[in-house]
Amino acid sequence: MDLHMMNCELLATCSALGYLEGDTYHKEPDCLESVKDLIRYLRHEDETRDVRQQLGAAQILQSDLLPILTQHHQDKPLFDAVIRLMVNLTQPALLCFGNLPKEPSFRHHFLQVLTYLQAYKEAFASEKAFGVLSETLYELLQLGWEERQEEDNLLIERILLLVRNILHVPADLDQEKIDDDASAHDQLLWAIHLSGLDDLLLFLASSSAEQQWSLHVLEIVSLMFRDQNPEQLAGVGQGRLAQERSADFAELEVLRQREMAEKKTRALQRGNRHSRFGGSYIVQGLKSIGERDLIFHKGLHNLRNYSSDLGKQPKKVPKRRQAARELSIQRRSALNVRLFLRDFCSEFLENCYNRLMGSVKDHLLREKAQQHDETYYMWALAFFMAFNRAASFRPGLVSETLSVRTFHFIEQNLTNYYEMMLTDRKEAASWARRMHLALKAYQELLATVNEMDISPDEAVRESSRIIKNNIFYVMEYRELFLALFRKFDERCQPRSFLRDLVETTHLFLKMLERFCRSRGNLVVQNKQKKRRKKKKKVLDQAIVSGNVPSSPEEVEAVWPALAEQLQCCAQNSELSMDSVVPFDAASEVPVEEQRAEAMVRIQDCLLAGQAPQALTLLRSAREVWPEGDVFGSQDISPEEEIQLLKQILSAPLPRQQGPEERGAEEEEEEEEEEEEELQVVQVSEKEFNFLDYLKRFACSTVVRAYVLLLRSYQQNSAHTNHCIVKMLHRLAHDLKMEALLFQLSVFCLFNRLLSDPAAGAYKELVTFAKYILGKFFALAAVNQKAFVELLFWKNTAVVREMTEGYGSLDDRSSSRRAPTWSPKEEAHLRELYLANKDVEGQDVVEAILAHLNTVPRTRKQIIHHLVQMGLADSVKDFQRKGTHIVLWTGDQELELQRLFEEFRDSDDVLGHIMKNITAKRSRARIVDKLLALGLVAERRELYKKRRKKLASSILPNGAESLKDFCQEDLEEEENLPEEDSEEEEEGGSEAEQVQGSLVLSNENLGQSLHQEGFSIPLLWLQNCLIRAADDREEDGCSQAVPLVPLTEENEEAMENEQFQQLLRKLGVRPPASGQETFWRIPAKLSPTQLRRVAASLSQPEEEQKLQPELQPKVPGEQGSDEEHCKEHRAQALRALVLAHTKKAGLASPEEEDAIGKGPLKAAPKKRQLLDSDEEQEEDEGRNRAPELGAPGIQKKKRYQIEDDEDD
Repeated sequence: MDLHMMNCELLATCSALGYLEGDTYHKEPDCLESVKDLIRYLRHEDETRDVRQQLGAAQILQSDLLPILTQHHQDKPLFDAVIRLMVNLTQPALLCFGNLPKEPSFRHHFLQVLTYLQAYKEAFASEKAFGVLSETLYELLQLGWEERQEEDNLLIERILLLVRNILHVPADLDQEKIDDDASAHDQLLWAIHLSGLDDLLLFLASSSAEQQWSLHVLEIVSLMFRDQNPEQLAGVGQGRLAQERSADFAELEVLRQREMAEKKTRALQRGNRHSRFGGSYIVQGLKSIGERDLIFHKGLHNLRNYSSDLGKQPKKVPKRRQAARELSIQRRSALNVRLFLRDFCSEFLENCYNRLMGSVKDHLLREKAQQHDETYYMWALAFFMAFNRAASFRPGLVSETLSVRTFHFIEQNLTNYYEMMLTDRKEAASWARRMHLALKAYQELLATVNEMDISPDEAVRESSRIIKNNIFYVMEYRELFLALFRKFDERCQPRSFLRDLVETTHLFLKMLERFCRSRGNLVVQNKQKKRRKKKKKVLDQAIVSGNVPSSPEEVEAVWPALAEQLQCCAQNSELSMDSVVPFDAASEVPVEEQRAEAMVRIQDCLLAGQAPQALTLLRSAREVWPEGDVFGSQDISPEEEIQLLKQILSAPLPRQQGPEERGAEEEEEEEEEEEEELQVVQVSEKEFNFLDYLKRFACSTVVRAYVLLLRSYQQNSAHTNHCIVKMLHRLAHDLKMEALLFQLSVFCLFNRLLSDPAAGAYKELVTFAKYILGKFFALAAVNQKAFVELLFWKNTAVVREMTEGYGSLDDRSSSRRAPTWSPKEEAHLRELYLANKDVEGQDVVEAILAHLNTVPRTRKQIIHHLVQMGLADSVKDFQRKGTHIVLWTGDQELELQRLFEEFRDSDDVLGHIMKNITAKRSRARIVDKLLALGLVAERRELYKKRRKKLASSILPNGAESLKDFCQEDLEEEENLPEEDSEEEEEGGSEAEQVQGSLVLSNENLGQSLHQEGFSIPLLWLQNCLIRAADDREEDGCSQAVPLVPLTEENEEAMENEQFQQLLRKLGVRPPASGQETFWRIPAKLSPTQLRRVAASLSQPEEEQKLQPELQPKVPGEQGSDEEHCKEHRAQALRALVLAHTKKAGLASPEEEDAIGKGPLKAAPKKRQLLDSDEEQEEDEGRNRAPELGAPGIQKKKRYQIEDDEDD
């Protein structure tokens, strides 16, 4: 962006700052106001950051602000304003845009702002600017806390933020690729050193009185050491060690060998004399696209490099699947800068590290820091502990972070980042970078503890032993690496993360193995998630033990003895019922299920031979549940009681499984669908076995991660390659699972390694590759399928089958598997299922289990095999529902058949049956029994037959229509299908009571409300019902709608007792106590029902006052408010009645003409009757227009309403 494209106001403001003449800057009188104006402009810039870009293009910071800062720093107000402006201009581009923009136009603006920031960084690389900042900061720090003002603290913070912003600017990669060269960042560091700002930073970090700046200082220090390697930095100025010289020599030797191999290959490719015709050859055994052998048109020297992929376009990888790029680049700074940084590190460790890290940790734990500030803490821990370990190892310098608490803090954050990376997929790359920092800190903690083991000081070695004992004991530290390997994702985690993970795992395993050998036996913590089933009520002990009769023959044999006991007990009138309570009012189990459990308990007592307890329980249950005579009527005779107990004894009641069955089922199945499963973490201790722990790494996900890193063996360091080979050797040799590496991609990698000209530099890799290949060919000689197995990654089970023989795993686990089904058993199962599937009131699977006398089976095995045989569609068909036990006696079945034959020709068969049946039952139970008896084929046959009623006169009989509506509405609710309502309480008298209450004196109630002056609230209620009906038709769903009175008249009506009584009769629900404020239209009312209610609210007295024709009014004539109200009410009532009776199907065409007569051309200018919801009614009038029989009249009415709105 050029200067001439700047905004004119912005350009004028910049010109009013001043001008530079030579090296002297002359400020204008309005310089301070101009700086404040620039701050104000930046505050109101748009999302493209246009002001920031224009100021950057004009180089305001280089040409104006920096000269003002260095030459006019005595002017304190101007100096403060310039610092504020500089902090704003230099803030990171990511903070300006929120995140990295993806849209090309915004990405362009982002890169432009980044370019200006890099120019600012180069301009700041001068001793003068940092000298002024250092002097000002020194003067402020000289003030005591009692002398320092709030403005001084703000200025200190702004200076630290300015230094932070300048150091944060990323480097230009095109200009800073060369090592040992002074980059812009190096020049900035050297300027900081010359100005003495580094000493002030050390003072802030070491002073206990300046703890509030701890995070700012730590952030600046981390940015100063960006791109630096702590181990290389520690060795600066000490000469080259023999180890470094040997590493450089080995690297040069590898490059020389590769160069010689390339020269030799080029020399053997062709002779000195060039031949235009290289020849064509047929390659036998290698097929081309067709069935013929491949024809090769090049020289034989090129045949070795032939591949079918030659000439093919490489497949493009989508961006979301591309591997993550490396963001951190390490480079070697100029020598003088490295020496300065080394000295700074040494002073920082000796004087500042422990105090600063303790202060920062306190800020983090007390949540005084900003979000993600813990990343600076983890970076400082990893960097300075590595520097201390590489320079001169002194554990006392890093004692603050060398503790079990630090291990716990790092592990907690690492686990948190790991979980957030899996859940927050949009920011997965950011979470992966934070996780990499935490992993580096964890790695350095382990390396420091490992270094303490070889310390000559006995106290240091003892401290290391205590720390290792705590770390290896806790399970989370051991499981951490397994979780990171299993969830490694190269799309968001770079290759450097995998390298550090492999090296950290290698170090941890080495320390753990050495610790186990030194201790002999190691006891560690073990946490196991124990699956605990939700316990239900235990059955009687005799039932649990299983010593009860099960077959019908055995039950019949037991009954005579029980009958004698029952006769003796029935004659005993002193039988106490106080000791038996069949109902628990405090239980969360529904009443229906408690009644079913009481029935099962009665049967259990009979099966156990406890006749008195069974009779007592029956009588107690009769007192608790008298409805329906399920446990007998109140005047039942002793003989009928005994017969009822006999029916209960022989009834196939569903019951829950016993403990032994559940125990056997838990061994074979993971969970039961019908039981609630709870997971409890059980903590215990066990003796640690290193090989057992190592077996956890023997899985394909871990091996694939190691092989992925091994593919870049040429770029890896020697230590990284050693860590990879050591782990793979542990799996292949120590665990005897070399077959885990029998994979084609691994063998291709081995082939590339063995054919590498510089293979001599990778002797460890070559030896391991030859070992694995030898094992494979030895196995292939015995198992010819091993070549096919190369195509797949394998787990431990497949490895065992490959090496020990296929089927060996099945032989070992045959005892754990469920027994197979023979054809005879399947035929028996089919017979039992077909015989019991239609039996009323019993569980099919329980009946099959009772009669299946072959190999013991579990419930789940039977269910799954029924589904496999095609006898059932899904496992869900057998899910246990609530055990609702309703016994139908023979007399009750005959009564049901008689009632069905009597009322089968009526309009409401089911309603008449429910009214006249003796034993009251729910609608769903009666429908199911009718279907079971075969009296009806479908539920649809039991629906009520509706008759379309046309009212001959709507207006005079409003009260009667309300009465009819209430009756028909109740019948329609009763007629709804109830397949899903099996949990409702039995009893058919509730509907009759509601119906009787709805019919109660609607005429008198409506007339009295009109006489008392509630005409307007009644019309408002009518409009609310209509709107609710229209909304439910449009949305397709219904929910309770509150009736909110917005006027005083409506509010007074809602508080009137007679009006509330009318609301209850119409089905409107009162507010719930303590939770709701307004009455609500229930969700169960359909749009048709709501319109009938609204149409029935019209009173005959109001309609009789309507004249056949309305006299038009003269526009200039002024009438009284009462006359306007009456005329408008008449018009509104006529239109509403016509609309809603038409929708409800209650009006004939003749009635429409009668109601629609009368001109509606003129209307009063003010609407006094319509309530606050005028706009909704207006929309309803438009929506209802196509449905009315007189479109012309409705159009006039709508025109009238719109005219009124305009007036």
